[in-house]
Amino acid sequence: MNLIEGFRNPAHMRALSKLIYKESKTPIKIMEVCGGHTHTIMKYGIIQLLPKHIEFIHGPGCPVCIMPKERIDAALALASSKDVIFTTLGDMIRVPGSKSSLQELRARGADVRALYSPLDVLKIANENPTKKVIFFAIGFETTTPMSAAIIDKTLKEGIKNISFFSNHVLVPEPMEAIMLDENSKIDAFLGPSHVSVITGTKIYERVCEKFKMPIVVAGFEPIDVMEAILKIVKQVEEGRYEVENQYIRAVSRDGNLHAQKLVDKYFERRAHFNWRGIGDIPNSALKLKDEYAFLDAQIIFKDLIPKEHKKDHKLCICGDILKGLAKPYDCKVFGKACVPSSPIGSCMVSSEGACAAYYKYGSLLKGRRV
Repeated sequence: MNLIEGFRNPAHMRALSKLIYKESKTPIKIMEVCGGHTHTIMKYGIIQLLPKHIEFIHGPGCPVCIMPKERIDAALALASSKDVIFTTLGDMIRVPGSKSSLQELRARGADVRALYSPLDVLKIANENPTKKVIFFAIGFETTTPMSAAIIDKTLKEGIKNISFFSNHVLVPEPMEAIMLDENSKIDAFLGPSHVSVITGTKIYERVCEKFKMPIVVAGFEPIDVMEAILKIVKQVEEGRYEVENQYIRAVSRDGNLHAQKLVDKYFERRAHFNWRGIGDIPNSALKLKDEYAFLDAQIIFKDLIPKEHKKDHKLCICGDILKGLAKPYDCKVFGKACVPSSPIGSCMVSSEGACAAYYKYGSLLKGRRV
């Protein structure tokens, strides 16, 4: 039995398309917060199944894309230190800092390791007791419980040579920051799925009420996205604004309470965090609580971390893309100087980045609206 097929059924997609055409009369600009939704929308040609007056605006829900250069530069400084094994996840190894990336640093001899499983950091630390092992903790509410679980195991197993460079960020705060921008043109949000599994849908209620706009949490399959769009359309046409949950098979209002409790045990809000292209968003990120400062790489190695903040490449418009003010095709270097093999901006690096999605699937849309 193919459990995925039902969520990608072409007949169901066409049926939902007809319903959306029938219901939708009002122009709507929908921001899909998560990069995973961007790839679903592009890969399955969802744009072509909708009325022309429904437009997607790409959001800041890619943890690799929003990481500012100063945090990458700090990671590079830590990874360059004597007797350090620097560990990280997936695409973060390729994100460019001011002068280099972790991938390039590794090619020059630094011990930088991309983890298949985050728990591998415990094994690495145990196998290298004379080394200082640093875990580059990144991601939204989805991956924060994972970091908290590693911290928990580190303490329970008495491992002394692991520290954590925390860069975990939160979803509601950038949503609010984008809406407060006078240039914002968003009418509704497509809420992220994996984040919502952890947090529940309740975290969006403040945003919904404050800005009087529909927010619908959706799964990542094309049927999920189409159903969520239909829910948004109905809210707009009926003059409603509510938080709705399309992804009921995995998401509840309250979320994963055990994961939330574990995160709250070790992390607290960071007063300020600079988002690439967006700027400082207060209380939008997490840091280790003071009682766990002995595990905080930012404190342990504070003398190594650069103080200067570098600006993005002058031709890169990743910031505007993350704020929903531009599309990848608006960028002069998109697909030319900036490609996945040699990215200038972070939106081209990550598998969740909008530029990567347009580069990978854009040829399918030639001559069509994007």
